[in-house]
Amino acid sequence: MAKFLDKISERAKILNKTIVLPESEDIRTIQAAVKATERGVAKIILIGKEAAIKELAGDLDLSGITIIDPETYENKDKYINAFYELRKHKGISMENAAEVMKDYMYFGVMMVKLDEANGMVAGASHSSSDTLRPALQIVKTAPDAALASAFFIISVPDCEYGSEGTFLFADSGMVEMPSVEDVANIAIISAKTFELLVQDEPKVAMLSYSTYGSAKSPLTEKTIASTKLAKEMAPDLLIDGELQVDAAVVPAVGAKKCPGSPVAGQANVFIFPDLNCGNIAYKIAQRLAKAEAYGPITQGLAKPINDLSRGCSDEDIVGAVAITCVQSAAQDK
Repeated sequence: MAKFLDKISERAKILNKTIVLPESEDIRTIQAAVKATERGVAKIILIGKEAAIKELAGDLDLSGITIIDPETYENKDKYINAFYELRKHKGISMENAAEVMKDYMYFGVMMVKLDEANGMVAGASHSSSDTLRPALQIVKTAPDAALASAFFIISVPDCEYGSEGTFLFADSGMVEMPSVEDVANIAIISAKTFELLVQDEPKVAMLSYSTYGSAKSPLTEKTIASTKLAKEMAPDLLIDGELQVDAAVVPAVGAKKCPGSPVAGQANVFIFPDLNCGNIAYKIAQRLAKAEAYGPITQGLAKPINDLSRGCSDEDIVGAVAITCVQSAAQDK
């Protein structure tokens, strides 16, 4: 079976998308830019000063990669004006806007906003808040999305569960204390994201420490309420809960604890009650089960701006670039 990332990369190659990588001061970003370009995954724009990038790159071949310096870019006034118009209600001045547009992260997001790039990948050397703040200020949430959230694609080797060992975990990187409504909305958009990226039918488990009322507390009641709301909002999707992880993925356990469930024993999308659970779970899968973990990838934004773990490798960045290309193509439709 081809790896998830191999499949995504092959899909990205035919899309001819342009992705901006603003963290040009990090050698991993430059290495990823070179690999993505050589493999034909995407056209790459690096943000920064050309001399500094070439010095850091050393012997790496940067041919085919576009380098843009925000301070000398011919369209910089358009970017400054656009940011001013977006944020003037917050009291920002034109001078403030000009200063903000010198920031590579903000400049990269504005490139996407103004359709000069199809998406952005960053976070190798910035915190998630520093990566996502410009996205939320500039591109904002999609018109049909209640909120932005983050997920990981988890690919477990030699695993008989999920979609041939592939799962989506959400929210594992953004929404700290989601409400009942937030969890329901995250479940629905995660199902759509799973279908887009994995190309398999999503089966969504609303996870808890309880299965079908085996325990009762405010925590379990919240998951039950989120499940009920998600089913009402998206009756055509396969969503069930509250489920413990074993009931969600092991057919024998699911059949015993939840007879008749359309999800139990077959789940491939895990929805967690809060960020604590989701983030801990993905790291356990990654470190103990030797799973490949792709993310955090955002969903619900008007245009794809994706975060990285600061411990990422250059190959992780290439993978995020490929995923961003596929997300962009889906938004074109």
